[in-house]
Amino acid sequence: MKFRFLLILFVTSFSYSQEFTITGKIINEDNTPLESATVYAEKLVDSSLVTYTISEKDGHFELRGNTDAESINFLISYAGYVPQKQRVVLKPNIDLGNIRMQVMDNTLGEIEVVADRAPITIKKDTLEFNANSFNTRQDANLEDLMKKLPGVEVDSQGNITVNGKPVSRILVNGKEFFGDDPKIATKNLPKEIIEKVQVTDTKTKSEEFTGKAGNPDDKTINIELKEDKNKGYFARVTAGGGTDDRYELSGIGNYFKDDLRLSVLASSNNINSSGFSFDEVFDMMGRNARSININSNGSFGLNGLNFGNSGGITKAETAGLNFTNEWKNGMELNADYFFGRNDTDTRTVIERENILPDSRYFTNSTNTSNLQNDSHRASFRYEVEFDTLTRLSISPRLNGNFGNSNRFRFQETLDENMQLQNSTETTEDEDLRNINFSNNMDFIKRFGSRGSYLQLELRHSLTDRENNNYYFSESFFQRNGEDQVQVQDQYIDEDENSTSFEVGASKRSVLAEDLFLDVNYKFETSKSRNTRNVYDAMNGGYTNLNELLSNDFEVHSYVHTPNAGINYEGETWRIDTELGLLSTTLKTDNFINNISFDNTYNNVYVDANVRYSVERSKSLRFGYSTNANVPSVRQLQPVEDRTNPLNIVVGNPELRPAFNQRFNFNYRNFDFASRSGIFSYFNVNFRDNQVVAVSRIDEDFIRRTTYTNVDGVINVNLGANYSKNYKKDAKEFRYRVGLGGGYDRNVGFINGAKYVSDQFSFSPSVQLTYAIDELFEINPSYSLSYNDISYDINPDRDQSYTNHNIGLATTSYWPKNVVFGNDISYNYFGNVSPGFDNTSLLWNVSLGYQFLKDNATVKVKVYDLLDQNVDTRRLVGDDYIQDVNNLILTRYAMLSFTYKLSSFGGSSAPPQRRGGMRVRRM
Repeated sequence: MKFRFLLILFVTSFSYSQEFTITGKIINEDNTPLESATVYAEKLVDSSLVTYTISEKDGHFELRGNTDAESINFLISYAGYVPQKQRVVLKPNIDLGNIRMQVMDNTLGEIEVVADRAPITIKKDTLEFNANSFNTRQDANLEDLMKKLPGVEVDSQGNITVNGKPVSRILVNGKEFFGDDPKIATKNLPKEIIEKVQVTDTKTKSEEFTGKAGNPDDKTINIELKEDKNKGYFARVTAGGGTDDRYELSGIGNYFKDDLRLSVLASSNNINSSGFSFDEVFDMMGRNARSININSNGSFGLNGLNFGNSGGITKAETAGLNFTNEWKNGMELNADYFFGRNDTDTRTVIERENILPDSRYFTNSTNTSNLQNDSHRASFRYEVEFDTLTRLSISPRLNGNFGNSNRFRFQETLDENMQLQNSTETTEDEDLRNINFSNNMDFIKRFGSRGSYLQLELRHSLTDRENNNYYFSESFFQRNGEDQVQVQDQYIDEDENSTSFEVGASKRSVLAEDLFLDVNYKFETSKSRNTRNVYDAMNGGYTNLNELLSNDFEVHSYVHTPNAGINYEGETWRIDTELGLLSTTLKTDNFINNISFDNTYNNVYVDANVRYSVERSKSLRFGYSTNANVPSVRQLQPVEDRTNPLNIVVGNPELRPAFNQRFNFNYRNFDFASRSGIFSYFNVNFRDNQVVAVSRIDEDFIRRTTYTNVDGVINVNLGANYSKNYKKDAKEFRYRVGLGGGYDRNVGFINGAKYVSDQFSFSPSVQLTYAIDELFEINPSYSLSYNDISYDINPDRDQSYTNHNIGLATTSYWPKNVVFGNDISYNYFGNVSPGFDNTSLLWNVSLGYQFLKDNATVKVKVYDLLDQNVDTRRLVGDDYIQDVNNLILTRYAMLSFTYKLSSFGGSSAPPQRRGGMRVRRM
């Protein structure tokens, strides 16, 4: 009945209204068509926005809408021209013919133009939204506003795309907001202080200064604050307690004064949250609280710091400080510091089937751990412009992790007949220290205003990692009908130090308008040294050095990349080419065995992209690139790692760098008239000298693993998605359908025998949204994942399976000041072993009440209402199939209180009129 009611409500809400289409052509006084003029319609009663569109290259436009009004105000806005406005009586099809725009030149000095900003404006490379043109709830934040903007999509994790292109940065008045995590801005900036939302191509700081074209397929959002709101502060605090001793505490404060900004935050909780989501409905309910695919494994991140990476349940404490200022003498400073402390408990149960060319065997394991870790991250960016043509930038960064880990593992091996062959119990107590320092220096000298410049770059990084591990294992083996026991009681002191330098020089010369010659050279060198000393227990201490398991190993790499290219950066065509040499020298030294290896590998270096903009919001792009990846020190060092007695690993110092060739193609098109957009992509990677593991199983079912290079690895990904939005007054309906697929050809080894596997995947999905402003929003979704895998040497292990996910999120805002949310996610896994649950149902509920002029919120929320959430998944590898079950958060209820306060200086902004444009002679 409830579903039938919602269906009837949806159908009827779009029935009692009038659909209309207004067409025409926008030209200037010389009859030249005007592209990207903003065309929009407003209601006569309250000037609320009905619909809008953008004119095409030939000046034509098609304005489609749906409203219950009989007449509307029809408006046109274009930079440098007098705005146009007329009243239009609606009917299904209206043709306004040619509409001539009048230039706003000096002769208009005696004319007063009174008009509000258009809801959307397109400048040369910027898409700009007027925040006041989009209705949201009174206490909305930036994310709520973003969801109202056409072509902008915000998924359940807070990731943003604009016309199918991902958003990687969010700036506030041109500066980063609290580091490089865009979600801190979207969740915390109140809509009331936002003047404009500007979308541009993502550019590095160097590209911004030189004027070089940015990445058109990656977007940056800049938030311009209202002038009268750019002096003051806003803050928000939350405190809550619940069942099973669950709790949450958090606060964030921001102070603005012109170009100066100071932000602070702090939090503490034990519900697997970063503490700063401030989701209006669920707040900090744990990872993926509103996710379509929910497996709350306890992992989350905040501005570069990661917590609970191995799953489980985490108690986290965080604090941070960010300072930004710009001085009139050309200096700019951005500095931040983050501290994180986490205490994570994990438990993982694994049932694994190991596939051999002519047989199979099974391993079962249980792993538990507790990790206590302190993380520090400090960054600093200083920029100075000596003059308008010269700039120096210095950006040091320091990361530090200090912790202790206690781990226990039990593992057993059974043969094909399920007879026990061996088992081991392992305990480890490990102290961890990892410090990384890096510094980037960038000097740019421009020559004139046409785009010529010289750029010098220096990058340097240092890493110091130290592990001190007290290791004990007791293993049981059955050999020749007899039981044997092997004990390892050791102290492992492992240090790894690495240093890298990178020097680059780039010179751009102007050949013609939008045509450039780029000459580049980059030199990279890195050195990693791993020292591993293993001491066996003897006479109550750890004094006996085990030379067989100890190691002192060093890796040097040198990479030279000279290249040159002809680049064209026009509005319609953009061609970027770099062609040169990729020369990699790899040198290894084993100081214990006095063995060295030295060789040089030369490959062609190519990085080429061609982009064709059919129209402003319609483009095609093709790219081809090559690169080389140096093996890690652990893959190279020729010493046995016996920390798992049933899987002994040794490196191969003769590994070669992997060489990768990548082809990519994508097509994007967003139609402003129909509020619809399509995005499609096709990517292919060919890898030679891919580093893969080679494992062999001995008669005791002990796995011995090393590494080698293989050719012929292929990865293919392709897909498309289509989205459309219907808007009628306060009612809105959106849908998004997607289709993805892939093909992977892997080359590897099963018990020393080489194999080739082919995997095909197919993933359709659909997401719907129906909303009535100030009343409710409903979001159903469905996705399917089909996989088919085949192996050339063992057809019996070929398999195919299908996973399903169904999600439903509902939020209601009635009665007034009451917010009620439900979030349900059901997962079905198609091929899980009998001992594991192959379904997961997670239902989160939240009920909040706002008071004290909407500044205070009291909330009751229940996580996993039915107590049926599980974290079970099947993983398919080259020579195994395993089912994994992890410790996760279970049902709890919590009562929380949130209070926000703000104060902004300056004069109050005059009331803004949505319409009311007039032209008056003075």
